[in-house]
Amino acid sequence: MAHPFNRIILGLTALLFGTLGASALELSDDPKEKGRQIADEAEARDLGFEDSHATMAMILTNAYGDRSERELRFKTLERPDPDEGDWSLIVFDRPRDVEGTALLTHAHILTPDDQWLYLPSLKRVKRISSANKSGPFMGSEFAFEDFSSTEAGKFDHLWLRDEACPVPDEDRMCFVSERRPLYEKSGYTRQIVWTDQTDFQPRKIDYYDRKDALLKTLTFADYQLYLDKHWRAQEFSMINHQTKKATILTWQNYEFKTGLTENDFDTNSLKRVR
Repeated sequence: MAHPFNRIILGLTALLFGTLGASALELSDDPKEKGRQIADEAEARDLGFEDSHATMAMILTNAYGDRSERELRFKTLERPDPDEGDWSLIVFDRPRDVEGTALLTHAHILTPDDQWLYLPSLKRVKRISSANKSGPFMGSEFAFEDFSSTEAGKFDHLWLRDEACPVPDEDRMCFVSERRPLYEKSGYTRQIVWTDQTDFQPRKIDYYDRKDALLKTLTFADYQLYLDKHWRAQEFSMINHQTKKATILTWQNYEFKTGLTENDFDTNSLKRVR
């Protein structure tokens, strides 16, 4: 992911410590600096993937336990500009009533992300305003902003404590940190992140709404290693504590360095995604 600090230094850090845990790092005693160091290290370890492609199933469950399922494709382009975030494209393939619907995101660090939604029934591209990015994406428990990249520079960070990682990884230790969005009109006041001390991957995130009440919890499961460097969770589970609804994303068929370019992530590409 793009980052406001020197990517070369972060890349070297990733190569040096990519297989080592927190014991290999000299972490500050200051909670703010330590929180930022943890976020920087997590980001550094994923540098160099260039682009990726995956398929996923989105399983929606309402408060009564009723389920529905959708099939999607997800593409990501790593951005070389250190002041910008990564670009992503989500395309719905099934069911038929949402087929061809697509969300394009150009992530930034502190300025609002650019997002566009293509609605095939209307045959038009709709720009998502900053005020609407905290709203639910296609009826799921994920907000539009949840599908944007989360570069460390987008947040203020604060290390809180060390503790056992959440189930089912309670045999591991996690850093528990708070991050507060710096970008305008986020739907969250803060997020509490559990980061594995061995691989620096997130295991759980609690999201607090604008009233600072616990809104949602996202958990990550079944991590797999690709190209001997890039960890990807095969399952994301988002639970909304206020509505009792849930959305599970299951990921498959990851591919990296497939030759995607900026032309695959412009607004004109949204109309060609079928």
